[in-house]
Amino acid sequence: MLLAHPAVLEDLLQRYKALAVLRADQGGAESRQEYENVVYGLCVATGTSDIDAAVIAAGYRLPGARTEDDSVLTA
Repeated sequence: MLLAHPAVLEDLLQRYKALAVLRADQGGAESRQEYENVVYGLCVATGTSDIDAAVIAAGYRLPGARTEDDSVLTA
């Protein structure tokens, strides 16, 4: 699977968060279309079909997302 560049993911994620705060999905036709375009782009860029999963996946792929190793270490 091809992965989107972190800069693209960060831009999409910031745009999504801004549009979500503004409740663009409940606004006029133009703002709803912008919201839907960003949601679609974020889902495609992360290989998901759900916006919640896309936001989580994008967060994991951004630089500095996993600064600590959370894997289980064996003795």
